Amino acid sequence: MSDQLIDKLFDTHRKKVNYPPVKEVHLFLEKLLAILFPQGCHEFAKSKEDLRKNLQQCKSILLDISCGKAGLPNPEKSAIVDQFFEQLSGIYQDLLLDAVAIEKGDPAAENSDEVIGTYPGFFAVSVYRIAHALYQLNLPYIPRILSEYAHNKTGIDIHPAAKIGKRFCIDHGTGVVIGETTEIGDDVKIYQGVTLGALSVSKDLAKTKRHPTIENRVVIYAGATILGGNCIIGHDSTIGGNVWLTESVAPNTRVYHKPQLFISSQNDEIKKTK
Repeated sequence: MSDQLIDKLFDTHRKKVNYPPVKEVHLFLEKLLAILFPQGCHEFAKSKEDLRKNLQQCKSILLDISCGKAGLPNPEKSAIVDQFFEQLSGIYQDLLLDAVAIEKGDPAAENSDEVIGTYPGFFAVSVYRIAHALYQLNLPYIPRILSEYAHNKTGIDIHPAAKIGKRFCIDHGTGVVIGETTEIGDDVKIYQGVTLGALSVSKDLAKTKRHPTIENRVVIYAGATILGGNCIIGHDSTIGGNVWLTESVAPNTRVYHKPQLFISSQNDEIKKTK
């Protein structure tokens, strides 16, 4: 191994970037989700005091991650962590609404406990709502680490900066992509393989509105791709599977792709060769 490579690597190691340890961020998330939704991991508190202690432990982990590891002064970090836990009740209530929306929208779901304990769409939305709250509080790095953790586990990629309304339902979910400046209203349902993305833009436009807006009560079926910051899908619309959209759609609209389909049997092929 060359000395030149060692020199370059050591320069990187010496920088000691204030980047939170990924495993500790994952631990914080797993402990918090176990408190909020014990049916997902079968870890049940024996008393209210146990719950208080567990929440305080989560708070301490988040404070430790951010103090000296995420680049903020201690007083500012402490205030951010306090604000997050003050918002936790609202986050929890929103997630219960999400679970009910998924259960109502999926005939295969027996109840919301099944959704909470087993559905990847619910897991991804849970991580998103936690990451989004931390993102809004300007805590660096941690929201993105959380979103990539959910992406790795579920195949669902939701940027923590995206804005998503209440009673959000992701069915199946694998391959869903929701970009940074996406805005989604209430009671929206999307299926696997949906992309809410950006048209190709230069880096200097990175902070502009470049992802679509999805208004209330829209359903987007599998494989649909909707691109661009000027693209608005009007309320109560339905976007069919495999549709490609880069322009706005009026409210109460159905958009669908109508391919030609040819079906033949092996017997038909045999007759043609005789």
